[in-house]
Amino acid sequence: MGLKPVSVSQLNSYIKRILQTDPILGNVSVTGELSNVKYHSAGHVYFSLKDEKSTIRCFLPAGNADNIAFRLEDGLEVNVYGYLYLYEKGGYYSINVKDIEESGEGRLMAEFRALKRKLEGEGLFDQEHKKPLPSFPSKIAVVTSATGAAVRDIIKIIKNKNDYVNVLIYPVTVQGPSAAGEIAEAIDDINRRFTDIDVIITGRGGGSIEELWAFNEEKVARSIYKSSIPVISAVGHETDFTIADFVADRRAETPTAAADMAVPDTTELRDYINNLDKELSRSIRIRIQQAENSLNLMNPELFMRQLKSRTVMAQMKCDGIYQQLNSQVDNKLTDFTKRVELAGQVINSSNPDLILARGYAIVRNSQGKIVKNASEVSIGDTIDISLAEGRARATVIDEKEKR
Repeated sequence: MGLKPVSVSQLNSYIKRILQTDPILGNVSVTGELSNVKYHSAGHVYFSLKDEKSTIRCFLPAGNADNIAFRLEDGLEVNVYGYLYLYEKGGYYSINVKDIEESGEGRLMAEFRALKRKLEGEGLFDQEHKKPLPSFPSKIAVVTSATGAAVRDIIKIIKNKNDYVNVLIYPVTVQGPSAAGEIAEAIDDINRRFTDIDVIITGRGGGSIEELWAFNEEKVARSIYKSSIPVISAVGHETDFTIADFVADRRAETPTAAADMAVPDTTELRDYINNLDKELSRSIRIRIQQAENSLNLMNPELFMRQLKSRTVMAQMKCDGIYQQLNSQVDNKLTDFTKRVELAGQVINSSNPDLILARGYAIVRNSQGKIVKNASEVSIGDTIDISLAEGRARATVIDEKEKR
């Protein structure tokens, strides 16, 4: 008979003490490839370290994570330094990481980059090969696991958003050795047999690089590229990128985003159509009213009434203008008369005959030139004198001789 039975908690506690007191396990250095890296909101990082045969969990506390100079990503090969720790409640052990340093690129990441360069060189990622998504699809095929959360999310989004489109679920495995072949064959089969499909969505929920690897296989990429039906790739989370994302006609950050991208919102469309209908009805009523107004203008009786009214108004306007012109003409005539009278007075004041009538005379010499100064004549000269009435001739004499 064995030792006295102990509880699970007692066993885990004992194992934990052994791990914590072992000098080697208390300060380990392990090389491996990062997988299933998850950054916690508190700053901690959870990930797995793996090689070809085994995997071990790792925990990087927030305080130590702040000292890491690079971002941890799936596929990166690193050296991890820390100690073994047993989580008693869960009964599993992990490496509590103190420090990490890069040791190279992991095998899967190297394969990913090599295939990406190859397909990019062949032009599979070129934008000119991307097919546009139809604005109003009637049938959508979803290539994914029939039991995963992704298919439920896609169906829920599509049905909530669009009550017109039909959804064809084409179930495949999305991880494991056979997954890539099933996904590629499903896309090819839909193109052969379901020619009424408007859009294909293929993808799965989040996971480690190993879990998403089927969508990094060359056969899947080439099936997407050959598809005559537009393909939306929806693999993992927003930060996950696969070869399928680069070759697909559109990439969605998540399966939910793919469903939202694939179909229009029929409620919004109906609201838009209803608004158009209201606007069209309003425009038609306005045009009808304008046409009725035009017809009313063609009514002879209405036309005569309007014509008479406009004639009266025009006559009143003409009368006003006539009166205004008459007033202006009268004012002008009065002004001109005053100016003529004033000019006549000025002219009369300069009339030689009137001047002569006041007792003045005009004296001319024998040449008929008006004499203005006594120095202009000489004794013995004959002069003509013009008076108000008549003329006289005289001879210039010496004033002394006269005496």
